[in-house]
Amino acid sequence: MKKTLFVLFFLSSSLAYSQSFYPYRFEEPWSISATAGASQYFGELYNFWKYSEGIQPNWNVNINANYTFGTNLKARAQFSYYKISGSDAPSDPRAERIPRNLDFQSTNWEMLGMVEYYLFPVKKYAISRAFWNPYIFAGLGISSNNPKTQLDGEWVELRPLQLENNPYEKYVVVFPMGLGLKYKLNVYMDLIIEGNYRFTMTDYLDDISAYNISEFYLDLVDDYVTGNNPDRLRLAVRNPDFMDSNGMPDVDKILENGGRIRRGSGLDNRYDGYMSVNVGVEIYLSKVLWDYYK
Repeated sequence: MKKTLFVLFFLSSSLAYSQSFYPYRFEEPWSISATAGASQYFGELYNFWKYSEGIQPNWNVNINANYTFGTNLKARAQFSYYKISGSDAPSDPRAERIPRNLDFQSTNWEMLGMVEYYLFPVKKYAISRAFWNPYIFAGLGISSNNPKTQLDGEWVELRPLQLENNPYEKYVVVFPMGLGLKYKLNVYMDLIIEGNYRFTMTDYLDDISAYNISEFYLDLVDDYVTGNNPDRLRLAVRNPDFMDSNGMPDVDKILENGGRIRRGSGLDNRYDGYMSVNVGVEIYLSKVLWDYYK
């Protein structure tokens, strides 16, 4: 009888200990996270680095699935919805962009795959996870690209109009990279602070690339005069110096000028990009977490 009682006591004690220890085992490999914050475009209509023009922020939201696959490594699949925009109106006068009178905005979706490297190990006991853990990341993704601007009070999609006679893709390749910091709120949740810059393979996030319209102005004028597609010239030339008293393109001035009407920055081999600064939370998908909320 004593032996039987001892065995029962040992088994019950072991089970209780293992259950109490369960929350502190290695973290589950899967987690989900969500972030939101500000986005900032960089391109022909904005150059923070050269002219210190301040920020012209928009917004972005993100949902992520994360997987821990190494001592200091995680993989992330991210879906984003973001808005970017640019305008000559607040431009620094030194940039000489204000007379162009150009602007755009674009609301796009984005899908990214990234690898994160953490300063401190992430594959360890949940309770002993570092309270502060900085990380770096990089990856590859794809984004939609649909710049628009206003004409006669209506938002017009610019990509189908091919204002520069140079078609560009509806979807563009992006290369995200950046820095982040996570703070352990509790055993199952982290606070996220992150900055992410996307390099792209296009100069047409803003629908502008050419320095001026000299190479294609005759096509724009022809579409305007014949009525085939007058909006192309109206959207390409918005400089008040080349408009008549009714606010329409002055064809004679444009022809006399030879199309030397500034449009882009004139820099070669330069692509557009955008940045986001976000705050959010990450939740680890532990079985104990589900049991806790049952």
